[in-house]
Amino acid sequence: MAKGHIFNFSVAFADTDLQGIMYHGRYIEVAERARTNWSKDILIPDGDFGFIIRELNIKYKHPLRLNDNFVVETKIIEVGNAFMTVEQKIVKDNLICAIMNITIAYLGSDMRPKAIPESVIKALS
Repeated sequence: MAKGHIFNFSVAFADTDLQGIMYHGRYIEVAERARTNWSKDILIPDGDFGFIIRELNIKYKHPLRLNDNFVVETKIIEVGNAFMTVEQKIVKDNLICAIMNITIAYLGSDMRPKAIPESVIKALS
């Protein structure tokens, strides 16, 4: 559907546990940073709240370690009326380390689901 977005990252000491392996919760934080970077130039229409995470599923496949360089690949899988499904892969040297499937809801200012404006979909794609 979309061309996707690539976000580069490197595992720092603060991201790891005592064995030098990236802490599982950091994968989610890094994915959030990648989604924020992907959507930073999108203008949410006045009066709308914007996107929130409705559901997140993550499968850990291969650990990352201190000083590993990797990318987060983000792409839209499905667009519904008031939601979209996004897939994010954390990849190091063509090895998939984690896969996340995220359902993102679009909300109006009343914090209720609202149709995603065409301009927002077009900008993300």
